[in-house]
Amino acid sequence: MTEYDYSQLLKSAKDKLPKGITKEERFQVPEVDLFVEGKSTVFRNFVDIAETIRRKPTDLLAYFQRELGTPGNIDGRRAVFKSRLIPKQVDTRLKAYVNSFVLCTECKRPDTHIVKEGRVDVLECEACGARRPIGVRKSTTSTQDMKAVIANKVYEVMIQDVGKKGDGIAKIDDFIIYVPGTAKGSIVKIKVTKVMGKMAFAVLHTE
Repeated sequence: MTEYDYSQLLKSAKDKLPKGITKEERFQVPEVDLFVEGKSTVFRNFVDIAETIRRKPTDLLAYFQRELGTPGNIDGRRAVFKSRLIPKQVDTRLKAYVNSFVLCTECKRPDTHIVKEGRVDVLECEACGARRPIGVRKSTTSTQDMKAVIANKVYEVMIQDVGKKGDGIAKIDDFIIYVPGTAKGSIVKIKVTKVMGKMAFAVLHTE
């Protein structure tokens, strides 16, 4: 076989390969679709997202209940949580779940599954073969950045109640934030001015 014949055969073989094999796309975490109904929040595309990231809806629900500190249940293809939430709260938790329980640390692909080894859950990548214990990831996040509420930082929150003095009350994780001049049910941007333990004070943020 001549070099020309080999080159032609190689080109022909490459042309027949599915495009998906030769093209890698960065995995995008699906966007959450929420709406507030009374004192509850409906997560409309919950099961769709669970299927996209190839995880059991019941496992994903348990994670959200723990992280958001609120009970919830699966209703058809939706999830219903028994508190008022804003998309950013849920979106942040979803991205954290994907980083810890779905994406491969080495090749960054979502083609993984979880296996049990003794008492340890191990994330195993089907694409590159990498393995790591669940929850162990390379991270450059500082301790300060891991705090739920930080002074002088801007957040988007939902005012869930109004205190006796008329200040709006919002929550981020287990932090209670007091925001003067806000009404119950409104979604606002705030700037935290002071943090005391698990309590914080903020003002409306205007850009």
